Amino acid sequence: MPVTTTEYDNGGDLAKYTDALIATKGSREPDWGTLSFQEKAGPQYKRAQIRYVGSGATGNHENDNRILPSGGFTFSNMLLPPGAEGPAHTHHDVEEAFFVLEGQVRVGIHRGPDEVEYRTLGYRDMIVVPAGVTRSLKNEGDTDALFCVIIGTQKPQVPTYPEYSPLHGVTRD
Repeated sequence: MPVTTTEYDNGGDLAKYTDALIATKGSREPDWGTLSFQEKAGPQYKRAQIRYVGSGATGNHENDNRILPSGGFTFSNMLLPPGAEGPAHTHHDVEEAFFVLEGQVRVGIHRGPDEVEYRTLGYRDMIVVPAGVTRSLKNEGDTDALFCVIIGTQKPQVPTYPEYSPLHGVTRD
């Protein structure tokens, strides 16, 4: 359930309410497990999700009481070690934005198996990918890349992997 204004509107404890709106860096932990099923397609898919608001599309983290509940979007950081990739995938229901905080991330925009455009994003660069557009990511640098991932809905549908993606057919089981 998203954070509401009930406590605020009804004169509740303002300090407690304010604290419930904050997620500090110190209270976050990289979660290497939520996307670990993708490593079935290769070790290059090992990466960590650091959740702030909501849980994203690939996991169920309702019991993680450190996550701020989502009302209309999710916000996390993704940690890509050198050489790590985010496979080609499509969010059919929602746009997704990437904002680079550290390192460099090569972003691919795919139209079928044979047509792709790549751009390398660095510090404070951003890309917004509309719903239905296939995208991929790769850290081609020699240091970790850290970037914000914002998905424009409370709980996105599980993305699909096109036939040309190494993750096509890979399941969580």
